[in-house]
Amino acid sequence: MAGNWLPAAQLTGSGRPVLQPGEVECSLLSSVDLFSEETPSFPNLKAGLIILTTHRLIWVQESTTSPTAIFIPLSAITHIFSLKKSIKSMFASPRFRFQASLGEKGTKGVVVITLILRGKSDIDSFVEKFWEAWRKKAWEDGMKSGSEASGSVLGSGSGHGSGGDGGLAVRMPVVGVAGILRKEQEMWENTDKSLQEAFQDLNALMNKAKEMVILAERMRSKLLSGSTSQATGTNDEEIGTKEEMQELLLSVGIVSPVTKESAGALYHQQLSRQLADFAKIPLERAGGMINLIDIYCLFNRARGTELISPDDLLRACSLWEKFDVPVMLRTFDSGVMVIQSKSHSDVEVFTRIRSMVTTPDALRSGVTASDAAMTLGIAPAMAKEHLLAAEGKGLLCRDVSPDGFRFFVNLLQEVDADDIFLMKDYGIYQTWIKVISATR
Repeated sequence: MAGNWLPAAQLTGSGRPVLQPGEVECSLLSSVDLFSEETPSFPNLKAGLIILTTHRLIWVQESTTSPTAIFIPLSAITHIFSLKKSIKSMFASPRFRFQASLGEKGTKGVVVITLILRGKSDIDSFVEKFWEAWRKKAWEDGMKSGSEASGSVLGSGSGHGSGGDGGLAVRMPVVGVAGILRKEQEMWENTDKSLQEAFQDLNALMNKAKEMVILAERMRSKLLSGSTSQATGTNDEEIGTKEEMQELLLSVGIVSPVTKESAGALYHQQLSRQLADFAKIPLERAGGMINLIDIYCLFNRARGTELISPDDLLRACSLWEKFDVPVMLRTFDSGVMVIQSKSHSDVEVFTRIRSMVTTPDALRSGVTASDAAMTLGIAPAMAKEHLLAAEGKGLLCRDVSPDGFRFFVNLLQEVDADDIFLMKDYGIYQTWIKVISATR
């Protein structure tokens, strides 16, 4: 029913909205009703998450199974009503109303929409951000950038003209206290002018950086989609170049990082969902498991100046149990914590470890965590955890020496419990006998 009036919003795997190019989140509120008192056919949406961005007002159904979302373009809003303060409103859930031009089955109609904020939220702060986003019209950045460019040219031209007039003007010498005051005034004016020019350059740099991030996002999406759709007839050099390009683009950063200012009380919840979306590609590149320290560095690098603390990261990871996300936090017996994809299987890792420890060299001298790290393509600390986990499953045996841990294949599994003195002429045990005999 909402589709007749409101278009659907695309969501990520963790339930966060997919933002448009240049779109940034401004505020988030939970437990919000969205309906129209004057239009009965308008959908009545209950207890959802409202996400205000620079382009849209997104309503997400707070459900852990299959969340759905709709949005209202800020460009469709024609009027925002002021908040009504009364004694009655002090004891009721705050309400906020605005007017929008929306379409139903191809026809346009003006609808007065009401938001009821049933959660603990600051209605005044939300309305202020709503007004600010609507007035800025960030969805018209393309047209605005052209006018700003022409305006900057005109401004620079007028600046040169005023400077020229100042150079041609004849100034009468002023002495005494008046001269000192005039010199101080000129110094303050020059300082103010320098600061204005510096901030203009800084704003221009920030706008250019924003454009570069948007461009990088588009190129990344094309590369990632192209890698799955193209045939496998490319050579190694092209594959290496494409992987290097993906590495560069993936490290550009997150366009709209979740902050405490924008998310408020929902900060850790939304940070957890954004982290789940971000960890997808690093997990694929790392084989389905990545160290918590590594993801902390990568995530903070992508967030730029909006850094998070280790406690925030750990709390965000612990919330994954409540959400339907494709990643999970895993803690090994030694206390080492990693982020793991739910599709990752230890059976595959154990199979690779078993094939590694049954080679002639490994049967003779065993393997170390460094050997396993080179074979599995992971860090030595995580390789050691996998070896210890394989030992716990009975696949390996450990030898502790001054040189460290060395792991061997568990030959006790080859022994027949009914006849422990039976010597098998096949299997891993027989291979071990041949390797040991050849070294003597």
